[in-house]
Amino acid sequence: MRDGEDPRTWFNPDAVVRSERVEIDAPAALIWEILTDLPRYGEWNPFCIAAESTLEMGAPVHMTLKSYTEPDATFPNCEYVCAFEPEKLLSWQLPYDDAWPYPARRDQIIEALGPARCAYHSTDAFLGDTGIHVMRFCGPWVKRAFDDTAQALKARAEAIHARRKEAATA
Repeated sequence: MRDGEDPRTWFNPDAVVRSERVEIDAPAALIWEILTDLPRYGEWNPFCIAAESTLEMGAPVHMTLKSYTEPDATFPNCEYVCAFEPEKLLSWQLPYDDAWPYPARRDQIIEALGPARCAYHSTDAFLGDTGIHVMRFCGPWVKRAFDDTAQALKARAEAIHARRKEAATA
């Protein structure tokens, strides 16, 4: 790590995982509601099956992640909230540490496409001098996990939105 330098300023663009971009027939506000309702992640998220945080800037996000390399295995992960823009962006990062020199930043991006429609995708930038090595090691399974999450978020949001629309007209 370069002393005092933010690793995001020297990341390798080839060390970034990007999920598929899904268009969702639901408002951006509903996507935000689902993404920030961490206690319910286990109900819909196939990758991050448990999460706990206050979601305040700098707060830890304690997660239980499903392994995409070992069937039926899970592993703990803790990252820290680094961006919080309601209905637009929710991000957390793993800072550089001498004991674990693999910094990364995950961004979940919501794009409003109208009052009842939006798009979602996420990225994971593996930062610093180790980023390209992390990408080569785990990039493919992270991509699959993020694509699965995007599809599951779409399914959950569209189902909730349809139920709410139906209830409003009943």
